[in-house]
Amino acid sequence: MTVTEKVFEHDHPASQGHFPGNPIIPGAVLLGATLQAIEADLGISLAPFQIRSAKFLHPARPGDRVLIEFSRTARGEIKFTCAVEGRAVLTGQIGSP
Repeated sequence: MTVTEKVFEHDHPASQGHFPGNPIIPGAVLLGATLQAIEADLGISLAPFQIRSAKFLHPARPGDRVLIEFSRTARGEIKFTCAVEGRAVLTGQIGSP
């Protein structure tokens, strides 16, 4: 299992309008940042991979420190979990086409 992290700035532009007075990081932004972090850590492009599953369990907010844990399965797929303060906010899996 590999662990990396992403911190979303307090004034992250994607949080503006999502939602006024109660900002969150949109799921697409969270998923994109997760995949970029995995790519950077592995030193590979995930472009040929497909998203097999992605479940957004709780919101991530501007200023949050998101821990991204991931591992490769025997079949070459990558499973990941993102957590904020020990609480899972996103789980998913990607695999080759």
